[in-house]
Amino acid sequence: MFLKMRRIRRCQCVQLMTTCLVLSVVMVCWEQLDNNVVSHVKSYSYRYLVNHFININKSFTIPREQARRFSNFRYLLDHPDKCIEKDVLLLLFVKTSPENIGRRNAIRSTWGNETYIRNRLGVTVKVVFALGVARTTRDEPSWSKRNGVGFQEQLIREDRRHGDLVQQDFLDSFHNLTLKLILQFHWMHSRCAHARFFMTADDDIFVHMPNLVSYLQDMSSRGVTQFWIGRVHRGAPPIRSKDSKYYVPFEMYQWVSYPDYTAGAGYVVSRDVADKIYQATLTLNASIYIDDVFMGICANAVGVTPQDHVFFSGEGKTPYHQCIYDQMLTSHGHVEDIYDLWRAATHPQVKWWTSGLVGRLYCTAVKMALLCRPYYLNTYHCKAAFL
Repeated sequence: MFLKMRRIRRCQCVQLMTTCLVLSVVMVCWEQLDNNVVSHVKSYSYRYLVNHFININKSFTIPREQARRFSNFRYLLDHPDKCIEKDVLLLLFVKTSPENIGRRNAIRSTWGNETYIRNRLGVTVKVVFALGVARTTRDEPSWSKRNGVGFQEQLIREDRRHGDLVQQDFLDSFHNLTLKLILQFHWMHSRCAHARFFMTADDDIFVHMPNLVSYLQDMSSRGVTQFWIGRVHRGAPPIRSKDSKYYVPFEMYQWVSYPDYTAGAGYVVSRDVADKIYQATLTLNASIYIDDVFMGICANAVGVTPQDHVFFSGEGKTPYHQCIYDQMLTSHGHVEDIYDLWRAATHPQVKWWTSGLVGRLYCTAVKMALLCRPYYLNTYHCKAAFL
């Protein structure tokens, strides 16, 4: 009897300690969990039940004179004749930082090679890099120079060699990404308004150019308008945690949900949409520094809605497999592996292995195994496995 009571007390002690441990963990994590859950519930309720985004339009509308301060920057590097050809299928702007010359060279040698696109794919695509001024350029300390050449002079030499840098006189930083977005739409409006499509992308993205060109040619032949595709975020709440890179204070954005927008890693719009976004930037407050959210605000103001495309990646890399390459459009997070991925994704054997009834059945099974997983990949949707 004594041993039995002793065993019971020991079990009770273990249960008590376990309960205390669980409560401690919950208390530590509760605030973050509570904020995350509550913010998403509020956001989705606002997005799908209330949906008064017209109030957002009103709150961001400012006089043109005030809006001009977000675009009235001097060009330091420019190429007004870049789009001199009459038939330009796509103007592709790559958002880059001044120091990322290695990434720019990798893009020039792979998916962003204009000569390859013209000779192998038979279309004209213009690839331009958008950037601001490096922080070191304003101070120009001795350690920022290479062989006595300042940072800006390095960019000038790079541009003389390649002729594809577009730079304005604002500080190149995360908090000025919206200025870089406005630069792109204003440059297209004044320099390349006849391009049938416009794309913006990060400099660590991979674009399967043969697939993208084929897709856009098909869309162009159909005469599409109001066209905006990418990885769509719907009902996304602003992040109020000051520890986050994407922190947005209430004073900057007072609403509980953002308008629908596409991930800034890469998206495509048609010419008419690009012109509407340009017009929107002339009267909207661009102080919010998350550029893809500002794009959503502009689109909402002019009545344009994004369309989700399953082969546009979010913030993650897509799996490495020939069955993925067959329909891939974009994948995010590629720097060192971009050359290997380009060779593998554009290899002629990809189409051979994935064609025919057996190839399609095989790839459906492979994509189900790669994409339909219980945890979040932030790449392609599971439904991409069945397309």
